[in-house]
Order: sequence, then C-alpha cells, then structure tokens
Amino acid sequence: MKKNAKIITACAAVVLAAAGAGTAIHFLNKPEPEAPAETPATVTEAPTEPPTEPPTDMVYDYVEESGGITPLGRSLLKINKDIVGWIRIPGTAVDYPFTRDPGKIPAGNEYYNGEEFDSNYFYLDHDLDGTFKREGTLYCDWRDNLTPVDWLQSENLVIYGHNMANGTMFGELRRYRQDYTYWERAPFVEVDTLYEHYDYVVCNAIITGGNWYSDFIYWDMEELDSEEQFNYYMDTVRSKQLFNTGIDVEYGDKILTLSTCYSDEDNSRFLVIARRLRPGEVCGDLATVRGTPAYKAAHPEEYAEEKTDPTED
Repeated sequence: MKKNAKIITACAAVVLAAAGAGTAIHFLNKPEPEAPAETPATVTEAPTEPPTEPPTDMVYDYVEESGGITPLGRSLLKINKDIVGWIRIPGTAVDYPFTRDPGKIPAGNEYYNGEEFDSNYFYLDHDLDGTFKREGTLYCDWRDNLTPVDWLQSENLVIYGHNMANGTMFGELRRYRQDYTYWERAPFVEVDTLYEHYDYVVCNAIITGGNWYSDFIYWDMEELDSEEQFNYYMDTVRSKQLFNTGIDVEYGDKILTLSTCYSDEDNSRFLVIARRLRPGEVCGDLATVRGTPAYKAAHPEEYAEEKTDPTED
C-alpha cells in the first residue's frame, strides 16, 4: 500500500565549525498553540531555495494513542511537541533526541517564533527550545512515519544532522569513512520512538550527491513499499558502498539512513545506512548478526574453521 506521496526535498546537513555545543536540554514552558494545518511543499537542492514542486497525495500522520506512548516519550513531548524519538550510537558521541520536521510553517505561528519556514528548514539552525543554534537539532523528514503500527511505518527512516567539526551532532559519523574498520567498534544504532525501542546494525556507508539532479535521490525515498523500490534503494547503496560489512539486507527489513554533509563544493552527502535487527540478533553482539548465510558468503575467510572437508578450498 502506498503510504506517502514522494517529493524532492533537500538534505539538511552542512559542514560547520563549532567552538563548543551545550548539551543541556531546555524544557519549554510556553503553552502550545494549535498546530497549523500541514501544507505540503518541497524545496530544490539548496535549503535556502523556494519550494517548487507540490506533492500529489496526502501524508499519513502519527497514530495518536496516548496510552501507547512510553514514559520516555511522554517526557520528550514535554520538551518539544515535535520530538519523535532519541537516537544513540554506542561508542560514539551520537546520543540525542530527534524531531520530525513540522513541514511548511506559515508566518505568525508563535511556536516557531512567528517566522515562515519551508519544509525541512526549521531545525537546521534551531534548538529544541526554538532559539537559534547553528548546529541545529537532529530531525527526520516531515514525511517519515514513526507510528507504532509496524506496516504503516516508513521503510526508510531518514535522519539529518550537521557534520560538526567538533564531533557533535553527526560530526562523528565521518569516522566510518576515515577508518573502514570503525564500524566493528560502533556497529549498532539504538532508536527510541515515542512508542517503541528499536535496534539497528550498520550495513553500509556511502558518499553520494545532494542535488536534485543527483543519480540517487535518497531523501525522497522514505516509503519503499514495493520490493522493486526497496531493491533499487539497496542496490544503489551497495553500488556506492565504501566498504563491505557483509550485513545482508532484504525486502521486509526496516532501514535507517543517517545523512550529513561531505563536501560543500559539490553539495555531496555522507550516509550511514543501518537495518533493524531481526529476531535472534542481539544489539551489542555482532556475532549474532555475522552468523547469517549472507554474511558468511561475503566473508568466507572468517568461517574457514567450519569446513569439514580438508580437501575443500
């Protein structure tokens, strides 16, 4: 079933130098005004360009079931009504709440300081309390669906973050491309939504274009409903991968794409792609993931001791 309309939007990560970033989360005490009607919009390759292409379908929103929200989720919503989860990569500095972009914001909305913003712009340079902050806030695309209903969830959760020079936000993701063995020290990603906890394993890292005319419009592919769409996404990722983890991904898996900037010169992006763990795979124990047939086929040298025929190559 097609869940969301697809439109072109820009990646939200830019390389910024920062002298330091505070880690305190500021609680909001101001009352929440009624949320404006979500007006679909899109942007061109650069976040500062005006929207050009409207979507053609309505976008699903969350299944609002207060009884199903976790205690963590209720606490996060007290900080900011746009927070939809918390992301953590054990062994790295990535340990932050993330929001879902509210979509196009009309002028006059006090919650967003009364200013007008296009989709996927506000949290580029705003903190959780609405104040200006050049490192911004981690956020997922305004069309991503994080409902607790599994089949309604976006197959590909895309989270954007700045590539900060001091290593904050998604700055530490660069270590996956600086040292191809780094993923073995930080292979897992933990995501808490308002409703559930999910674990992922990093399977690929790539460098790709961030312009609307790029060959891989990953930011416009949250809903991989069909096997053809899913395989296209993963086949393209594999064709660009910087190293082979051997972690298999197949249609039916949920994907997590972490996006940050790589180079301002060509507006390129660095992506870390992970898949949700399957039953029997344990977060923190890479051996439980490496035991799959696909992994063994990709890394036969690691399983030479399992061969029983001494004449076997």
